[in-house]
Amino acid sequence: MVERVIATEETLKLLEQLKKVHGDLMFHQSGGCCDGSSPMCYPRGEFRVGESDILLGEIGDTPFYMAKDQYEYWKHTQLIIDVVEGRGGMFSVEGPTGKRFLTRSRVFTEDNADGV
Repeated sequence: MVERVIATEETLKLLEQLKKVHGDLMFHQSGGCCDGSSPMCYPRGEFRVGESDILLGEIGDTPFYMAKDQYEYWKHTQLIIDVVEGRGGMFSVEGPTGKRFLTRSRVFTEDNADGV
């Protein structure tokens, strides 16, 4: 089964560091206006997930949600959550680290066109 969302080793390392400070975390990718379509990382429970969000999977025991309308654009891809140098979204917990989460993607092949 092909996972819809995966993470790089660098992302998993940063997640572990952030969990020591903030406890359990969650991701949400909206494609909204203020922070663009960056994956936002929040302490679990501080971002309210609603009926317009879907759970794509988990990375490092951290749930990853996306807005349903955004998912329609990304449903043919596997999301790869990476980390790069720089400032991320102003509300995302990695902000003070000087690093930011970044979504990369790859299109599913015919063999895994369903994403599963």
